[in-house]
Amino acid sequence: MRQAGRYHDHYQNLKKDYTFEELCKKPNLAAETAMGPINEFDFDVAILFSDILFPLEALGMDLSYNPGPQFGLHLDEENAANLLTNSNPISFMDFQGEAIERTLERLPGDKSLIGFVGGPWTLIAYACHVDKELRNISLNNFQLGLLDNVILPLLKENIKLQLDAGAEIVMIFDSTAHQLADEDLILYLDKTFNALAKDFPNKVGYYAKDGVNYETIISKKNNENIRLAGMGLDSNIDLRDYFNKTGDGFIQGNFSEHFLTLPSEEFLPKLEDYILQLSDLGPEERLGWVCGLGHGVLKTTPQKNVKEFVTRIREAF
Repeated sequence: MRQAGRYHDHYQNLKKDYTFEELCKKPNLAAETAMGPINEFDFDVAILFSDILFPLEALGMDLSYNPGPQFGLHLDEENAANLLTNSNPISFMDFQGEAIERTLERLPGDKSLIGFVGGPWTLIAYACHVDKELRNISLNNFQLGLLDNVILPLLKENIKLQLDAGAEIVMIFDSTAHQLADEDLILYLDKTFNALAKDFPNKVGYYAKDGVNYETIISKKNNENIRLAGMGLDSNIDLRDYFNKTGDGFIQGNFSEHFLTLPSEEFLPKLEDYILQLSDLGPEERLGWVCGLGHGVLKTTPQKNVKEFVTRIREAF
């Protein structure tokens, strides 16, 4: 997650010559950006270099990055018909498929590549400028209509595009799902998993963060009609408690990205504690584990810590 980012000098050097949008939308540049961390840190899995918000631009919203995302207008019930004007939005997303193909051409045969889409509620929250501090949100009729009729159909096409291009798995990154009230989260996950995972068995994974109710996610994930490929877990929970709960598929996580920013004398003991905790589980007990962070690599992370993390995890397991 966020493998190519502001912490990495390879990415920083590319940003001297190209904008963020160029790195994402020009497939050869997207491949070069995605390969930087693979070449530098020898991760097992590459990730499509892109952004979760491009589907909103595909629908017709005015999106720019300076450096973070900015919309010309945010979406509401009154302006939706004027903002969401693109009748064939998936065609706008073709650059992602080509970026996956270009990355695969450069990726060693023993590495995998995954794609991703933003969580539907996360896209709605960005589009409608929902306050990030809000909690216990109940979905209103406009948001439900947007979810059912606009966002989910486009994301389904987007997932198919990435899988057809060669992505092994497509992750749904839902960074604001924790804002939803419990009953609405249940309804939302039903709609999301049925629309985005059911037709792609064992090809779609899900990640949400910041205190979201993982028990609710697991209850939906383990539905035999859904066949979700796996799920990611934030660093605020004990990963050991979840291997027996999550059923089949992978479980991704979940060393704290904040620990990775610490000086070596503070970072390394945290890493050793994490390794000892996971070592309590035998290989069969931690089957399906994809070791990673609770969330993305932070921009203040020393690159030597990333290398040390990979080295020590490989040595231990």
